[in-house]
Amino acid sequence: MQPLPALFDRVNACASLFLRSINEMGINQVEIIIEEAVVNEALRGKMDPTQLPSELSFLLDSAAPIESVPGCQAFRLYWKGYAAYLVTEECVGSCGHFEDEVFEGDRLRIYSKSHFLDHLARDTGAHGELIHYKITCENHLVDIAAEEPPVIEAIPRQEWTWIKSGR
Repeated sequence: MQPLPALFDRVNACASLFLRSINEMGINQVEIIIEEAVVNEALRGKMDPTQLPSELSFLLDSAAPIESVPGCQAFRLYWKGYAAYLVTEECVGSCGHFEDEVFEGDRLRIYSKSHFLDHLARDTGAHGELIHYKITCENHLVDIAAEEPPVIEAIPRQEWTWIKSGR
């Protein structure tokens, strides 16, 4: 297995992640931007109850949103070549049985055995030695199969173009 990228442990230390963008950068090149998020304790019990039917508004009495706050980081993961990638909505992708898969990591996983790798071996005729990476975000799951590990970079907060004004 290839050496782990330098920020692998930092991405895995994140309590939560949100997928912010996926960009095809060129032929078989992909860039993924993810943003760290945490439970925003400053807003615990202060969420807008009008988002729920009145009989369920009590659920928000002690709730807190999971969001990016000052101190959170964002990361750019860039693969200069990939065989396949799959983006799955988190609720759909969290179902199923995966006890037979083998991986290291949590938010950014590297699989040595996975259903995705099995599918690609069947679908592509086992083309090349592929490494399966999975990014587990609150809003999506991203599976990427590539021969080389990604370049991982921290993105300075002043370069976060996806933040809404006033946040």
